[in-house]
Amino acid sequence: MIHNVYFWLKENADEERFENGAKSLLDIDVVERGSVGKLAATPQRPVTDKSFHYHLSLQFNSIEDHNAYQQHPGHHAFVKSCESLWTRVVVYDSTPV
Repeated sequence: MIHNVYFWLKENADEERFENGAKSLLDIDVVERGSVGKLAATPQRPVTDKSFHYHLSLQFNSIEDHNAYQQHPGHHAFVKSCESLWTRVVVYDSTPV
């Protein structure tokens, strides 16, 4: 299962705090692999959404692992520490085919 999260940060948000918090999620035991990235400087195209600031992608071996991640103290700590930094969050969850 793949958990993709897009973040829109507030103006003048502490990006270092956000990045460190987001990277800490990669160390949670049920996360198989993951990455944190910023909006890429690719050319504008009609299909490209360039409105977000950061992207988090986490891969889990099962829905159960994803659900455990949602309840993990590390996940809750990230949200508590960083939720004041963003204005919007959008999640896209998918299952590989």
